[in-house]
Amino acid sequence: MSYSLIALGSNLGDRRTILQSAVEELQRQVGLSVVRCSRWYETAPVGGPTGQQPFLNGAALLETACEPQCLFSVLKQVESQLGRIRRERWGPRTLDLDLLLYDDLQIKTPHLVIPHPRMAWRRFVLEPAAEIAPAMIHPQTGWTIQALLDYLNSAPNYVAIAGAIGAGKTLLAERLAQLQSGRFLADPAAPTQHISLYCDPSGTHWKAELQLVRKRAELLSVSRPGWHQRLTVSDFWFDESIAVAHVRLPIDRFHAFRRRWQALRQGVVRPKLIVLLQSPAEELLRQVPRGDEQGENNLSADLLDEIQQATRDRALQPNQGPLLLLRSDNPDRVLAEICAALDSMR
Repeated sequence: MSYSLIALGSNLGDRRTILQSAVEELQRQVGLSVVRCSRWYETAPVGGPTGQQPFLNGAALLETACEPQCLFSVLKQVESQLGRIRRERWGPRTLDLDLLLYDDLQIKTPHLVIPHPRMAWRRFVLEPAAEIAPAMIHPQTGWTIQALLDYLNSAPNYVAIAGAIGAGKTLLAERLAQLQSGRFLADPAAPTQHISLYCDPSGTHWKAELQLVRKRAELLSVSRPGWHQRLTVSDFWFDESIAVAHVRLPIDRFHAFRRRWQALRQGVVRPKLIVLLQSPAEELLRQVPRGDEQGENNLSADLLDEIQQATRDRALQPNQGPLLLLRSDNPDRVLAEICAALDSMR
């Protein structure tokens, strides 16, 4: 038998009765038992059309003999039985049953992603989940449900937007800060400096990279006031530096760089949410100024893919905290996703 954590929500009809009926219907399923169920929490809707009614949200811990895909199908069947009609994303619904965790598995298919890709920062998910399964592990972050909720309650009000050159980080971070009445922290490196560092297989620019890391550390110092007041948005993530260095620096220079980077990282504030923008390298190349006639600053798609993969691997390491992965090709949609994430943290 396996243990699974699910989220329940409703903002249409008799919400409490619908949710209780869903729990009872799940209890009747063959090979499935409801071990614990949280109380119901009333929360404001996140994203979607305006004018929606408040949600009732909760969580349930299940013991099941069903495989993950089978359990996912059972949840969809129960939604349909109790009147769920899918009209629009983040729209009002009679019943929402989300599969959050299944033991410590990580699964990604076109129809099912476990852990649920947005659970790590959603207060309306974490509060009821922590009530019934505080020690259950979120396998992507490596943190327990309780640790994720504690981090949501204590982390500075800071979002770091990461991604390779050409992803549109700066414009997005500026728009987000303005929309949320926050402050914007600009990367001290100019785009031309990024290109020089990317296109330096010999590592001769590593001292310039160290200087850049020091400047970033100063901007992100924990002693800087205001982290827990209004939102701060940066168009860089401190850990991007070590990811790029791992790809571009010779091994001896990388080890020296890492030692200095680790010392600086001790005094750097950690983001409440990392937003990582990724897109096909050919799309990114179209946004980057081309090199001179000697090809000194030319970037390749292979190099950008390598840097994107290294940054993604770094962001997916345990203990990095909540991560929102987005394609960068639709800035308006990306902005809406981040704003919805921020709303769900409050």
